[in-house]
Amino acid sequence: MAKVAFIGLGVMGYPMAGHLKSRGGHDVTVYNRTAAKAEQWVSEFGGRSAPTPRAAAEGGDFVFTCVGNDDDLRAVTTGDDGAFGGLKPGAVFVDNTTASANVARELYEAGKANGIGVLDAPVSGGQAGAENGQLTVMVGGDADTYARAEPVIQSYAKMVGHMGEAGAGQLTKMVNQICIAGLVQGLSEGIHMAKISGLDVARVIDVISKGAAQSWQMENRWETMAKGEFEFGFAVDWMRKDLAICLDEARNNGAHLPVAALVDQFYSQVQSMGGKRWDTSSLIALLDR
Repeated sequence: MAKVAFIGLGVMGYPMAGHLKSRGGHDVTVYNRTAAKAEQWVSEFGGRSAPTPRAAAEGGDFVFTCVGNDDDLRAVTTGDDGAFGGLKPGAVFVDNTTASANVARELYEAGKANGIGVLDAPVSGGQAGAENGQLTVMVGGDADTYARAEPVIQSYAKMVGHMGEAGAGQLTKMVNQICIAGLVQGLSEGIHMAKISGLDVARVIDVISKGAAQSWQMENRWETMAKGEFEFGFAVDWMRKDLAICLDEARNNGAHLPVAALVDQFYSQVQSMGGKRWDTSSLIALLDR
């Protein structure tokens, strides 16, 4: 059992922190910007809540974060009352936020200067993966720090992989989002084509999902896409945030992402239709209008 802090109890962080307590058996202290959410978590899982990230981190072996973006991450780590001010030398900081590789490297250096191990560890699997403890975790940072943290991360994961030095976890998450964006657009066009052609969509999917076209998105989203149901899952707003990170990184490193850039614009059109909180499979709504 480790002494653990978890900062950020959103739709992902809330169940992840819960798995650290219930499945991992760790001593967990939580912090959330809205204190009522932290108290709700304590009433459900036990443990404790703290008034600041620094207070949550004090004396801890591991601190986890899952917040909104780079600025949020800086605020809860190196900002006033940030977690880095409460961490003891030798502690490990694990960031599950989907953020930039730049901020991952920045926090790695800040942690190193204070004897703290820092890992960037974004996740994939969505809200359902977080609730079921079945996330895929992509980790960047030093190998020895990763080795210490992996058994703890396993509390909420089905797959944990060390991808390389600081920032490599975030870069891998970018690759993940790029692949998903193109895939969902292709699936949207395929289902749209089947409907326009008068085919039985269910029968089409039953056949092609057994071949090379098969994907998680096809297996789990085709039916709701065909029905035009999108009030669940990973929101368009979040996907646009992630794609903005991908496209910004590509401008810096010279990668060419024409399809990702195009799909990002399609998502902007979905937002204009009122679909900011729709599931990312809502790309088909642009075709079925």
